[in-house]
Amino acid sequence: MRFFLTVSLLFVLNLSFNQKNADKSTEQRIDNYIKEVIAINEIPGVALAVIKDGKIVYEKYFGKASIEDDKAVDKNTAFKIFSTTKLITNVGIFQLIEQGKLSLDDPISKYLENTPKEWQDVKIKNLLSHSSGLPDIIRFQEIPITAPFDKKIALLSQKPMDFKTGNQYHYNQTNYLFLAKIIEKITGLTFEEYILQNQFSSVKSGVYFSSNFGEMVPNSAFRYNYDDQTKKYVKSTSNFGTDAHSANGLNISLPNFIRWNENLDRDLYLQKETKNNMWKPFPFADNTDRFAFGWEIVPVNKVLSYGFTGGNETAFRKFIDRDLTIIFLSNGHKYSNLYVQSQVINHVASIVDKTLTDDFLLDGEKINQNFLKLDFTKAQQNYLSIKKNHPDWDFEYRLNVIGYTLMDHGRLHDGIKVLELNAKENPKSGNAFDSLADGYFRNNELALSKENYQKALSLSPDNNNAKEMLEKISAMLAK
Repeated sequence: MRFFLTVSLLFVLNLSFNQKNADKSTEQRIDNYIKEVIAINEIPGVALAVIKDGKIVYEKYFGKASIEDDKAVDKNTAFKIFSTTKLITNVGIFQLIEQGKLSLDDPISKYLENTPKEWQDVKIKNLLSHSSGLPDIIRFQEIPITAPFDKKIALLSQKPMDFKTGNQYHYNQTNYLFLAKIIEKITGLTFEEYILQNQFSSVKSGVYFSSNFGEMVPNSAFRYNYDDQTKKYVKSTSNFGTDAHSANGLNISLPNFIRWNENLDRDLYLQKETKNNMWKPFPFADNTDRFAFGWEIVPVNKVLSYGFTGGNETAFRKFIDRDLTIIFLSNGHKYSNLYVQSQVINHVASIVDKTLTDDFLLDGEKINQNFLKLDFTKAQQNYLSIKKNHPDWDFEYRLNVIGYTLMDHGRLHDGIKVLELNAKENPKSGNAFDSLADGYFRNNELALSKENYQKALSLSPDNNNAKEMLEKISAMLAK
């Protein structure tokens, strides 16, 4: 009997020892990875959390919340999460739906006055799914952010619809302006009061609303933009006004975001059935787009995940079937067009759960990093090696973004080489040749630019940009 107990105890201790080693190994791998990401992309500050099976398996802080004050990121640092705010707005809407105060099929005209005839088919579900077709308010400089809401509607109603309601997905800030006003109409509270009371009632600090990125608030991370001329970060002074709070205005510390996720998982905000309805794909008429009711749907190694990103700097994603949530917060990226925040989520997911290893996504990230940190010849060799092993993989969009990123950050010739590679890899793509023509134009190689715009136009006859640029180049050559 004693022998059996001893063996059993040793077995338990061994399991515990192996688990601790596994946890430590996972932590070290995430540490090494995130430090490399920070170095390559020159990110000022980062906070990262991983929640698995209801437990925080990783929570760490890196870099500076304020470069000027040499203030480190820590548990108290409130990050601007930009459009990731929309997830909190979505939960607020579904709380009202669950209470029977609102329906996905309610027309917006039920809550908003003076809506034009063209908007009558727009429903709550269309706002959440970005299928409204409404004109996007941020496109029109003549609509001031300080204007009263009634005036904004009056000015916006003069603009044409972008497409037939329900037909397709098109990201649009008007949708979330209207959702906020509908919340206020139903509850009698300001949008901010409603959200804070119903999702952050016990929070004393580290959560507030502000879409004024230049506003100075204690214990908050500044938003930094990279200046290619000075090679330094500068504080953002953008101000989108209080009406943008539902779309991009939440500032939150990582521990408070972790607690928000825990409350969501424990069904404290919404019942399980309501959450499942929130995560159902919206039936777009074009049958090509995939998006839930306010939540982006991202397949990773064929496993669906749900979340959103903001400002090319923050991301929140839930792998519901794996009971895994990853939260990434940062305050600036040198290469903001490369979607670093999404790559971090995908990569960390593969470290924590091997079944979420998506070779296509991971190799795509590797291609990005290679062109950023290696000389072009070596980066191209690595790319061609990946393509040789996976000739069916399509990297056209990725190469296009990399090319523009390099050109925009002072590496014009390397950027053009990437766009040349992209055109060679995708000889039937009008967009690839249009981008290459733009690269040549930037380098004042007008004859080559003209030749490639002509190629782009032959592949895509409706390419108005190519038509306009050909006229412009012809006039320049004529001089």
